[in-house]
Amino acid sequence: MTKEQRENGTIGLIVTLMIGYTIAYMDKAMISTAIIPISAEYQLSSTEAGFIMSAFFLSYSLTQIPSGWLADKFGAKAVLLTALSLTTVFALLFGLVSNLLMFMLFRFFAGVGHGGYPPGCSRAIGEYIPKKQRTFIQSLMIATAGLGGILAFTLGANLIALNWRYAYLLLGTFFFMATVCVALFLPGKAKNATTQKTENNKPNIKYRTILLNKNVIRLFLAMILINFLLYGIVSWLPSYLKTTFSLSIGTIGLLLACNAVFQTLGSFLAGILMSRYFANKERRLIVCLCLATALFLIGFMYSSVLALSMILLLLLSLCSTTAFTAMFSWPHKLFDSSIIGSSIGLINTGSAIGGFIAPMTLGFLIQLASGSYVLSFCSMALAVVICGGIVLFIKKK
Repeated sequence: MTKEQRENGTIGLIVTLMIGYTIAYMDKAMISTAIIPISAEYQLSSTEAGFIMSAFFLSYSLTQIPSGWLADKFGAKAVLLTALSLTTVFALLFGLVSNLLMFMLFRFFAGVGHGGYPPGCSRAIGEYIPKKQRTFIQSLMIATAGLGGILAFTLGANLIALNWRYAYLLLGTFFFMATVCVALFLPGKAKNATTQKTENNKPNIKYRTILLNKNVIRLFLAMILINFLLYGIVSWLPSYLKTTFSLSIGTIGLLLACNAVFQTLGSFLAGILMSRYFANKERRLIVCLCLATALFLIGFMYSSVLALSMILLLLLSLCSTTAFTAMFSWPHKLFDSSIIGSSIGLINTGSAIGGFIAPMTLGFLIQLASGSYVLSFCSMALAVVICGGIVLFIKKK
């Protein structure tokens, strides 16, 4: 194989993985808008709406660890194909049901599919991408959160305003297309020369050792807290904007699409900062971003002017997404590529637990405060500050 062919294959691999990530993030973001007409149609309380959103993250958290182990054992392609096939089926089924139990059940099974994608994707990066490029490529994957958000809050929101069921028919179609792309363009379990050399000489690391690694545990806890904020914002921001400023779903979608652009910028920014300006200074970067996020969130909470609120929201999204991407990319510097799938699976379990806790906890706090969002916003600000404190104890060995 010529150098040009290898480069073209690498580009195809990266684009394929980014397509899958984009549709996955579209799914995660779109439910927060779809829950508005679903709640109105079926007269759901904020707590019940939170249960629907949290059901997804319950299964998502449970499947991270086994998916990481399977990705390390059987390779990325098998795990990614299984994950995308499941998400295709249950995205389509979600648009067909009409009661609370089935909404929760199908979001739960959609989370099972989603749970295989991050560790499978990280394993693919570890298998096929040279070590020096992995941190930046991983940040590109996280940058698709913004792209998925743009799709969710433009195309998705417009379809939801027409009929929320149409949006999930489209989403299932997109997942099917992503599955076909992985089947066609992702290589099988073959390794590049760099990875093969590393794995031939690697020590026999037991899974229990990975599970008890202090850096894994600290990143696991930090990810719970940063995602409590991120998915709390994603889950309840559309409802907050509608309640506070009496906006239509179309207008909310437009504003959140602009917010998603800043999330994309944050992910790209994290890759640049981690690679060029904060190499070996990752802790300092993440802690500063966490503190800035908390300050912007408090300002957003007390703002009653839409223009100022949007400025604070954009800054909040920029800082929080940069912090998350930096933490999610950091394992490629901390751990060997032969165990990156298992490590990412464990760490991303923390992400999923944060996503599971946030919607229902914040929904309960909103209901407890008689519709006020003050308690929920303060809890998110506290979570991100504690996250920064935990990051201070992570050490590069």
